[in-house]
Amino acid sequence: MPNPHQRTAIRVALGLALLAVPATAIAAPSDGAAPARAESSAAAPFAAAAVGLDDPAKKEIAMKLVSSAENSSLDWKAQYKYIEDIGDGRGYTAGIIGFCSGTGDMLDLVELYTERKPGNVLAKYLPALRRVDGTDSHAGLGSAFERDWAKAASDSAFKKAQDDERDRVYFNPAVKQAKSDGVGVLGQFIYYDAIVMHGDGTDSASFRNIRKKALAKAKPPAQGGDEIKYLNAFLDARVWAMKQEEAHSDTSRVDTAQRVFVRNKNLNLNTPLDWKVYGDSFHIG
Repeated sequence: MPNPHQRTAIRVALGLALLAVPATAIAAPSDGAAPARAESSAAAPFAAAAVGLDDPAKKEIAMKLVSSAENSSLDWKAQYKYIEDIGDGRGYTAGIIGFCSGTGDMLDLVELYTERKPGNVLAKYLPALRRVDGTDSHAGLGSAFERDWAKAASDSAFKKAQDDERDRVYFNPAVKQAKSDGVGVLGQFIYYDAIVMHGDGTDSASFRNIRKKALAKAKPPAQGGDEIKYLNAFLDARVWAMKQEEAHSDTSRVDTAQRVFVRNKNLNLNTPLDWKVYGDSFHIG
């Protein structure tokens, strides 16, 4: 059974307070709705790595790492059809990144899918998804919705919609902010994993406030700080945030995974990688 995926924000808020990205950085892939274009910054005090988490090979590693924690499997592409109520108060959790019926991102996903493919098998559930948004209710959804979600997952258009919403809401903002802070591929992944779990709302345990706590303890490379020290400060803040909710009390996705990579100074997230999550061992060669 997949491990729980929760968010602390009821609806993910976009619009990170992003610093200018140096000319040497590679912009995160654009999804059409929120272009992420590198801006010139000749006076930038650091040079970002030539390869970022948005490099296809690195992004594939990131997807596997997140899936190991979210679904106890490296096969993230098998998760398009995943749907379950994990009892966390957020209704259904589904898909490759854990879109939730109670947090708005599942609604956004089905709206996008329907905009691109009117009359799809999930379109008829839009009124119900709008009604249950912000709650854990299954009203108007239930087993029929679960079956139709699995059917939709065989449609390449639905898979593409999941990919695009993942990137728009989570991946692109996290990578862009991380590049602005001057951290490498590992740091970009650490940001991404945090925004996946916590969202970027205004509550104290959200991504933006985890970052704020880290900045109060250490400077990122963009401000002349030491990258290892900063990442450890961020992970300290992340662990604090996880412990604010009982469902997050197992912090092994940080302790026996991300901390291991930081301790090994594997700032470019180079393979091979070995880690554990919730007691399970994983390897990428």
